[in-house]
Amino acid sequence: MPASNQNPLRVAVLADSDTRWKWGALTANRIVSGARTDDRDPGGHRLSGYLLRGRATPTPRQLDEVGVRADSLREVTAVEFLRETEREAPDVIVLALVGGAVQAVLHGLARITQDARLTDARLTGGRARRPIVVTGYVGVVYEKLADGLLLRHGADVVLANSRQDAERFRAVYEGVGADASAVTEAALPFLGGAPYEKDAGSHPYTVVFAAQPSVPETAAHRTYLLRRLAEHARRHPDREVLLKLRSKPGEHTTHIEELPYQKLAQRVDGGLPDNCRLVYGHMGEVLDRTDLLVTVSSTAALESLHRRIPTAVLTDLGVREALGNHHFTGSGCLASWDQLDAGHLPEPDERWLARQGVAADGAYEKAFDAARERVEDLLGLAAAGGLAPLAPYYSLGTARGYLPGILARHHLGPDGAPLPGAPAADRDPGPVRQIVRRAARGAYRHGVQRVAPVIRRMGEL
Repeated sequence: MPASNQNPLRVAVLADSDTRWKWGALTANRIVSGARTDDRDPGGHRLSGYLLRGRATPTPRQLDEVGVRADSLREVTAVEFLRETEREAPDVIVLALVGGAVQAVLHGLARITQDARLTDARLTGGRARRPIVVTGYVGVVYEKLADGLLLRHGADVVLANSRQDAERFRAVYEGVGADASAVTEAALPFLGGAPYEKDAGSHPYTVVFAAQPSVPETAAHRTYLLRRLAEHARRHPDREVLLKLRSKPGEHTTHIEELPYQKLAQRVDGGLPDNCRLVYGHMGEVLDRTDLLVTVSSTAALESLHRRIPTAVLTDLGVREALGNHHFTGSGCLASWDQLDAGHLPEPDERWLARQGVAADGAYEKAFDAARERVEDLLGLAAAGGLAPLAPYYSLGTARGYLPGILARHHLGPDGAPLPGAPAADRDPGPVRQIVRRAARGAYRHGVQRVAPVIRRMGEL
């Protein structure tokens, strides 16, 4: 990577939730320095973190749980981030956002570059050197494949977390006549940890259920899963049964959680048995003591499979696209609570694992070589002034009825320029503004978790 201690690469990560911050920051560390997953400090580059202001902006507790550090970290709007980019001119930008936000920032960056405003002694041959833009997905892509991909088109690198995803991504781009050269096969950047050792003896046999904020959606289905977890603990009093949660009530992660398991657990008949409890914390640390990982379709299943921990993807609620567990057909991991209660341990299919990037050929660290090489090549082009302008598939010529609305949500006009009244830079909000923001988020989350379910039930009467 063309950088030195005297002139390190400047890398910016813009994320809109705790899980995407984790993905974005670890991805940045891997593709610009090859840092190992366990090394959470950036090396050989300066990492500036930005949290997109919104409903899922992570709390300090969530950020601390993720554990990935940056040289700086602050909260911004999309417009503020674009203005910061004009001033600071990073070498690489990693967009760890939902598709619409990625598209908005891409158009904003395209306008900045076209206006040749990044001119802080970085002009080569009369053209402005622009940042390399990287984006991708934080986990399994099981819904809105075409929509999400086309909203990410225009980035220099669109990372695919597996061989299967890379093939699917290229097929979508080529199918609409868009350039597919940005698609680059890699892997999830947070896989790692010690391989599973059966009968390690350092802890009781531990079953972990990895909960998800939005799957399943209904109270009846979530209560069912919680009841079966408690029943499993009662059937196996010698086991420790853990419900791994990603957020506390009032917090949001990548998806909205209307029915937190913490509240549902209070309604379980007889309460949770003594050997069944709720846990938080870094997923990798929980997996260190896991003997059986159970989930509906969480990305935690891939982390578990990477370590060779027995992993079960539940079929109790059906194998359905809405649940995302259809992604695991052919994996050998599909199982029901009845089977698990009887002692069944799924055996993963090796060919399926290889296509999912969790047991790829060669060392896991090599999974990022292609992405690292592509970024190096693009940085070389940028230094020579030969990097092409950002050109998203969506434009006023291809999506006049769709694109303006996406941009407007982030206070950008059809040309990518800030709309009148767009929020000004807010580097150090005062205590009053911070209190107002916290109150507004609290009101929103109360509406999602308390008011919305009541209204939905009333509508079903």
